[in-house]
Amino acid sequence: MIHENFLRENNARHFWHPMAHPSEMLENPPMIITKAENTEVQNVDGHTMLDAVGGLWNVNLGYSCEPIKKAINDQLNTMPYCNTFRGITNDKAIELSYKLKEWFYADGMEKVFFTQGGSDSIDTAMRLVRQFWKVKGMNDRVKFIALSKGYHGTHYGGASLCGDPRFRRNYEPGVPGIFHIPAPYTYRNPFNEENPEILSEKCIQSLEALISSQGSDTIAAFVMEPIVGSGGVIVPHESFMRKIRQICDKYGILLIADEVICAFGRTGEWTGSRLWGVKPDIMTIAKALTGGYFPMGACLINERIAKTLKMFNHGFTFSGHPVGCAAGLETIKEVEKLELNHVQINGVTRQQGCMGAIDFDTPKQSLTFIKKMREKGYILEDGSENVSTAVFCLPFIFKEHDKFEEAIKECI
Repeated sequence: MIHENFLRENNARHFWHPMAHPSEMLENPPMIITKAENTEVQNVDGHTMLDAVGGLWNVNLGYSCEPIKKAINDQLNTMPYCNTFRGITNDKAIELSYKLKEWFYADGMEKVFFTQGGSDSIDTAMRLVRQFWKVKGMNDRVKFIALSKGYHGTHYGGASLCGDPRFRRNYEPGVPGIFHIPAPYTYRNPFNEENPEILSEKCIQSLEALISSQGSDTIAAFVMEPIVGSGGVIVPHESFMRKIRQICDKYGILLIADEVICAFGRTGEWTGSRLWGVKPDIMTIAKALTGGYFPMGACLINERIAKTLKMFNHGFTFSGHPVGCAAGLETIKEVEKLELNHVQINGVTRQQGCMGAIDFDTPKQSLTFIKKMREKGYILEDGSENVSTAVFCLPFIFKEHDKFEEAIKECI
């Protein structure tokens, strides 16, 4: 067993952490987690905390789901890897694709393309869209529109879609032909509008104006999270996504629903699109697909797209990984046993399902709140120098809502 002093001495010295400044990690070393059980994690000092972000929005079933662990272990012993290229497949990939077709049937999805995570899924969706319009003979339809607060991963395409410039600026120019409209965020928006329904309408008007200025026959797809997740848990008015669907239909634009966070019950409905009564053309999933126990994602497409595309020269070494598929099958079985009765947390700015947010006036206030919560034993999503919102994403199996609510009240 590695000595604790070794871990502290080498913390952040060789490992470049995601979304972090290397020198800052050295000055303020990240918390070292050495154990996880149920909904809690324990650091190297033995301090136990509730993981109120569910890993990174993915550990819906907690860290001690034995059926998933057993499924992974059994599959490792049976067949730890199998490629799905060039006329080869595996039993677990077939089973999971069938299960996902069933799960997302209500959303209009017909086919499944397996990826290694959410960023893979978004870039896969972008490539599918580009190819779709080329096959249709509409080569000018290459542009994408997304929301200003949306987050769509860190690959080149997905990062270009991200509405927050922090994820784009150091790597620009990004993918050309990507544009953004304001997100329906009542706390901060360019219209100074607090009424959700009126704000929704103004965002829709911005979309129509942008489509008009760019030319509707040049727009390939609109990309959105049904509820913006890491951008601040922005819950739109119930009419917003339906109106987006109507605008897309009006101008022949495809709709991509980024369900990487929302799918599998996070919103209080089995998918975010279903929550709003919308059937997208493409859906991207990951995170809760395996409960965080194995890196896995997928891109799902409807019948129209499936019938149009005859060849897709795209794939990953780990597409349809048998261990990931085994984990996904067991995760879905466990999730299906649950009732989506998410408890409302009083004292937060907004909440949908088991994810929510608390807005502050300044980033300093947000960071101070997050620090206080951690001292009380609750890990929330860290803010940054440009973010004044603290977010939570509670595991489905979490029970101590009263204590969590009381801690929030004490720390605000």
